[in-house]
Amino acid sequence: MVWTPLHAKIHRTMRSRHLFERNQRLLIAVSGGQDSLCLIKLLLDLQSKWGWDLGIAHCDHRWRSDSQANAHHVENLAKTWGISFYLETAIAPINSEAVARDWRYQALSAIAQSNNYQYIVTGHTASDRAETLLYNLIRGTGADGLQALTWQRTLITGIMLVRPLLEITRTQTEQFCQEFKLPIWEDSTNQDLQYARNRIRQELIPYLRENFNPQVESALAQTAELLQAEVEYLEKAAQELREEAISGGDEGEISSSSSSSPFAFPLRLNRRVLQKAPLALQRRAMRQVLQQILTHAPGFEHIEKLTALITAPNRSQTDPFPGGAIAQVEGDWICFK
Repeated sequence: MVWTPLHAKIHRTMRSRHLFERNQRLLIAVSGGQDSLCLIKLLLDLQSKWGWDLGIAHCDHRWRSDSQANAHHVENLAKTWGISFYLETAIAPINSEAVARDWRYQALSAIAQSNNYQYIVTGHTASDRAETLLYNLIRGTGADGLQALTWQRTLITGIMLVRPLLEITRTQTEQFCQEFKLPIWEDSTNQDLQYARNRIRQELIPYLRENFNPQVESALAQTAELLQAEVEYLEKAAQELREEAISGGDEGEISSSSSSSPFAFPLRLNRRVLQKAPLALQRRAMRQVLQQILTHAPGFEHIEKLTALITAPNRSQTDPFPGGAIAQVEGDWICFK
């Protein structure tokens, strides 16, 4: 095996960040593109040091005429490397980026669960991290959205999603694939500018690189890394604030006959407790409350109107949240009706 600086970097990253345990079963998501081929080659080469049992999963979205040939290409690579291969094909073509991502993670989770894999590993890079930061910034987001691509997170119980390449740029994965003559499958949809992420990748990033910072991808990825640690700290502090504000730790359940399912959430929050906290923690605590109440992620306007009740006059109330709940000020308390 040829031991490159990239092998050494990924080996160190996995140890220092505790991304994997030894002797575990890893399911590698392989599209056939340069990032996923770089990933699987690195993990295959490091396999003897870690004692992993590797498998390859490929998800066919059926949104390209050559998608079936793409799947066969990845399957043949798995056979060449002598590792298990799993294919999941969409029932109908998927044309939305968001829907495709959700379906892909559901499919990977199902494969991992059925075949006793503890980790799902993807080839997201620093370039993806930079693009995600810009994409979410343009759409409007807080720090959470700017650091959305994290090193690891739980997908479902017992299965962890891990991204070991977040310090590696797409240029580096391309050079690695060329060095080892890995057979990259070129995805034509990556050139389709109807997708916002492709416009960021093909037009915005090159413009920023040429006119502002030649290392813009690494700089943005570093910003995301800093934000990740800050978000983790703030979320924990907000959780402690929310728990302190809940009346005596009591939690109740509210249900409506017009609703198909009841929502469980704290019935009231102590305003005196909340008023002592900085606005940043107040907003996060209110968002955590709303995440228990709403069926979808709360928007900025939902969080703001609930946060405003912390200092609002007595008897102030919100208009109904999606699902029908209303928050009202009753003395020192914010109560949900």
